[in-house]
Amino acid sequence: MTHEEFKAARQALGLTQDETATILGLDLRSVQRFETAPGAPTARKVNPTAARVMRWMLAGYRPPEFPAR
Repeated sequence: MTHEEFKAARQALGLTQDETATILGLDLRSVQRFETAPGAPTARKVNPTAARVMRWMLAGYRPPEFPAR
């Protein structure tokens, strides 16, 4: 999953970066770095496990941490 795909998935799910970090068990900076364009000093590749969970949520899975709206 690219940084653009990760960000688009988060937005499609209606999640903030902070909510996404909580669901994935990461800190906010990790999510911010996943969404940073490659080549930027703080950019990080999207963690494969995080990408997998994002795909599951796009398919309808809702973990207990998913915010109720």
